[in-house]
Amino acid sequence: MKKRMLVMLVAVVAFLVAIGTVKFRQIQAGMAMAASFQPPPEAVTTIAAAQAAWPSTLHAIGTVEAVRGVTVSADLPGVVEEIAFESGRGVREGEVLVRLDARQERAQLAAAEAQRELARVNLERARGLAAEGVIAPSEFDRLSAEHKQAEARVGEIRAVIDRKQVRAPFTGLLGIRQVNLGQYLSAGQAIVALQAVEPVYVDFSVPQQELAQVRLGAEVRVRSDGTPGESSGRITALDSVINEGTRNAQVQATLANPGGRLRPGTFVKAEVVLGSDRTVVVLPASAISYAPYGDSVFVVGDLDGPGGKSYRGVRQQFVKLGGARGDQVAIVSGLKPGEEVVTSGAFKLRQGAAVLVRNQTLPSNEAAPKPEDN
Repeated sequence: MKKRMLVMLVAVVAFLVAIGTVKFRQIQAGMAMAASFQPPPEAVTTIAAAQAAWPSTLHAIGTVEAVRGVTVSADLPGVVEEIAFESGRGVREGEVLVRLDARQERAQLAAAEAQRELARVNLERARGLAAEGVIAPSEFDRLSAEHKQAEARVGEIRAVIDRKQVRAPFTGLLGIRQVNLGQYLSAGQAIVALQAVEPVYVDFSVPQQELAQVRLGAEVRVRSDGTPGESSGRITALDSVINEGTRNAQVQATLANPGGRLRPGTFVKAEVVLGSDRTVVVLPASAISYAPYGDSVFVVGDLDGPGGKSYRGVRQQFVKLGGARGDQVAIVSGLKPGEEVVTSGAFKLRQGAAVLVRNQTLPSNEAAPKPEDN
């Protein structure tokens, strides 16, 4: 009985050892396979990094401002007798816009002119009498003063009548009229907006770290989404202070603006020409992986895999970006010309990932793209 139990025990132990050995070898084989496992390559498109001439410019967002702009208003109170302008049209300096009722002032002018004429006659008569010594010098002086007062009174009433005619203070473009015929206007009440639109200012902000590159007289190119074409001008003023909240400095450019193409208040994109073109590496914007800790690209090359076998993979390369134009981005540093860079599919890559290059369909890479109107 004991012998049988011993044999059974030995058989069970041998069986367990055999099973353990098999499982151990299976686990070892699985670990070896896992260590040598390579995920399937990711399909990507690539481009060879190339150098190109890149304009040295600074981009900013600006607003068009009138060189001169006012709201024309009534100088004196009165009733609108005539409106001599049309909303939205151009006017010349000194052109009458509105005439107020001045009948009372014209009647006062007639009376003052008559009084002036009487004072003149009395003065002429007194001059002859004073020469003959008939009247005292003090009487002649009194009549002379009365004549001067009459002259001043006529001039005062004429000035009031002239002020009842509201004129354009400068040449410009009118807005929408805000008065009607027969309406009573108080002193200072708005009549119409007037803006000088040839030339115009473009105001924009520049970061303080870029301000040292901006010079008076530098060329500025301006584009507006609502206006076809491009306008150009020159920087004419730099603000003397930097905004403490934004750390930006205000810059003002002057544009000729022929035909008044750009209206005051228009949102524009300004491009300041800082100097001659520079040579940089240019890539499509789709090749850049943007991140808070730094921007990077994936460079394709031959990498060493497990067991010393090489494969086509990528390495992440951090770069410093310059400006952008159209679909392209300038790489200031971190990338050499000729290196093969992933242009699409970068979002699914990681350091050392295997890739399969398929360049049948490439992302757009135009400096001045013209998207189709869909």
